Amino acid sequence: MRKMILTLLVLVTANLFAADLDLWKNSTLNKIVQRGELIVGMEPGYMPFEMKDKKGRIIGYDVDMAKKMAKEMGVKLTLVPTAWDGIIAGLVTEKYDIIMSGMTITQSRNLKVNFANPYIVVGQTMMMKKSLGSKVKSAADLDKKEYTIATKLGVTGEIATRKFFKKAKIITFETEADAASEVLNGRADAMVYDQPYNVLFMSDKGADRLIHLDTPLTYEPLGWAIRKGDPDFLNWLNNFLRQMKEDKVVNFHSDLYNKWLVDTKWLKRVQ
Repeated sequence: MRKMILTLLVLVTANLFAADLDLWKNSTLNKIVQRGELIVGMEPGYMPFEMKDKKGRIIGYDVDMAKKMAKEMGVKLTLVPTAWDGIIAGLVTEKYDIIMSGMTITQSRNLKVNFANPYIVVGQTMMMKKSLGSKVKSAADLDKKEYTIATKLGVTGEIATRKFFKKAKIITFETEADAASEVLNGRADAMVYDQPYNVLFMSDKGADRLIHLDTPLTYEPLGWAIRKGDPDFLNWLNNFLRQMKEDKVVNFHSDLYNKWLVDTKWLKRVQ
């Protein structure tokens, strides 16, 4: 009887070990290492996370993080510019290994992909015409029929806008730059979009022309998205992120934050 139980335990252990090996062989992380290349999908139009400089090169917060990630893996980095409306589909169909594109972690997206732990938390804020400063003190004051609110199509900014504003007219645009221009040109009264973008816009084009209502309407953690069923890759990403955040000697994470979200010198490279 004991011999039979021992045999069953050996068989179960062997099967579990074989299953673990199969899981690792099919892991995206293993494929990246074997290929010698990390392929990253991103939409290069979201300052300061990913955008194109004057020479057409993709730069930004996520790009620097991707470079660091590839270096730690010991592989080369390839960036795949991708339209936002197809970026998750591209990941699922294995056009790239990971999405690093300022993507907000939401429950609906999490049904399609898995997310690593958040690498930064942002929220939706508003930029509005300076002429409204005397009568508008908060976002709630703009929810009236006479006001027009602009935002970007298909992002969490649009979701927040439609939830928050029930009376105001809402117009959407393919890019955040177009939405912001609509406010600058006076064809919209305000714009809802991610706080980092609005802060940077106010330090440049919006200075002395717009007012930033900087109290966030939402809580939005940004995370890297990967395909489902890949615990090895997810484990590596979370440990990588923890190391970047907690290492007080190198301070890579805080340096990156200051480079792209505090200092605005890089604006000269893209404008």
